[in-house]
Amino acid sequence: MTSTVDTETDAGRPAPRSGLLAVTRAPGWVRYALLAVGLLVAFWLPNGLYPAVAVDILCWALFAVAVDLLLGFTGLMSFGHTAFWGASAYVTGLTAIHLGLPFPAAVLAGALAAAVLAVPIGYLAVKRTGIYFAMVTLAFAQMVYYVANEWRSVTRGENGLQGVPRELFGLDLTDDYYFYYAILPIVLLGLAAAWRIVHSPFGRVLVGIRDNPARARALGYPVHRYKLTAFVLSGFIAGLGGGLFAVGHRFVSLDVLHWTTSGKAVIVVVLGGIGTLWGGVLGAGILVRLEDWLSFSGFEAIGLVTGGIFVLVVLVFRRGVWGSAAALATRWAASRRR
Repeated sequence: MTSTVDTETDAGRPAPRSGLLAVTRAPGWVRYALLAVGLLVAFWLPNGLYPAVAVDILCWALFAVAVDLLLGFTGLMSFGHTAFWGASAYVTGLTAIHLGLPFPAAVLAGALAAAVLAVPIGYLAVKRTGIYFAMVTLAFAQMVYYVANEWRSVTRGENGLQGVPRELFGLDLTDDYYFYYAILPIVLLGLAAAWRIVHSPFGRVLVGIRDNPARARALGYPVHRYKLTAFVLSGFIAGLGGGLFAVGHRFVSLDVLHWTTSGKAVIVVVLGGIGTLWGGVLGAGILVRLEDWLSFSGFEAIGLVTGGIFVLVVLVFRRGVWGSAAALATRWAASRRR
């Protein structure tokens, strides 16, 4: 069926301009200033927010960047990334509980498991495009959810994994404040890896495939192989976030595998800006902080507010918060040069 594979119609469809392009073309001092501001905010975050909320922001930032790597730079909308986020959370929890490894090793084991899981799923999914790709990934995620729910001897079903340790060579990380700074280097490494992927020749090919897969195929690039590689790398980064989320909450439940978790990740990416990479980080901070504020204020219909904000962003800020800010900065710089 031609409707389920790359077609000339898909190839000719224009892709949204990337907010990352505006940042890349900015003067060097602007890029370094943005990097310095980002690092300062990252180090300050647990002092300005409740540390547990700051930990969640880091985890969701990794998840959002992983989704944006596919959606923004490869043109693949995945509704099944919760499979990698949740599978990594379970593997991390089981490894930490039964093997007693330091939590970075347990998280790495979870991320590797997510990458391995992404290989067969991606192999079958990347042969489809558009809504077909999204539905295939969603179907596989639901299968993983079913397995986790039924394999109670390992996952403990609806009771979940409780008491996931935060072991790190005898250091006391029970306080979320200190745990935040323990996981910050891992998160920064994950974000740096995503940045390197996007700025590498491999990343440029991904953008070319996103914009015109037929032309990329005509130039000799194995389109499906590139998509599969991007899918696996995205699954690994999402697994890093899921593993840290499991250790941060010290509990793993079936919620980490629910399809709404993938939907939330997509909302975070759209809120920050598709194809901006760092927009996912900003979107994670906004959404997690908003949900925390609403829950403490006693407001129960949190989804109503977040959904309304999502609709507002789609209608008014078509490029997301980061993408719109980058576009305004580009226009301002162009007007100054005139």
